[in-house]
Amino acid sequence: MKREIKEKHINQLAEAFREQNTFYLLEFNKMPVSQSVELRKLLRKNSYSFRIIKNRLALRALPEGIPEGVRPYFRKTTAIAFAAKNPIGLARLLKDFSVQSKTLAVKGGVVEGQLLSPEKFSDLARLTSREELLGKIGYLMAYPLIKFQTTWQASLSQLGRLLSQLKSKK
Repeated sequence: MKREIKEKHINQLAEAFREQNTFYLLEFNKMPVSQSVELRKLLRKNSYSFRIIKNRLALRALPEGIPEGVRPYFRKTTAIAFAAKNPIGLARLLKDFSVQSKTLAVKGGVVEGQLLSPEKFSDLARLTSREELLGKIGYLMAYPLIKFQTTWQASLSQLGRLLSQLKSKK
């Protein structure tokens, strides 16, 4: 590979690392091209990016703020999945795809500036998404008001029944 092309790839990777503070390093040994295309389509559909890289070029492109513990994960065949938003959603997609294909393995990564080991990846993939958590918080905030409204409606309806019984007795 010519020096100009290498520098171009390094600059592109460095820009991707600066723009997106979450990425997962993947090992894709013996993955057929059809599965690779399927994975790329799936990630692109969900606004994530996927790149197969050369380890030495990626190590050169790593910016200063990246934890040093991520460097040993750049061995063997490596691909990077970037997430600009929703790192948990990307983790779920990768976990589901790796279970289906059995040719994709997560080596590690960086989630919002913090080092992620392969052991913690499955824990991260099990977390609920931001939207689900916001929905639960909204429900929990509205629940006391709903109960309060139900209590007031019940006492008003009982008062109405009591008044109608008093009227019928007189």
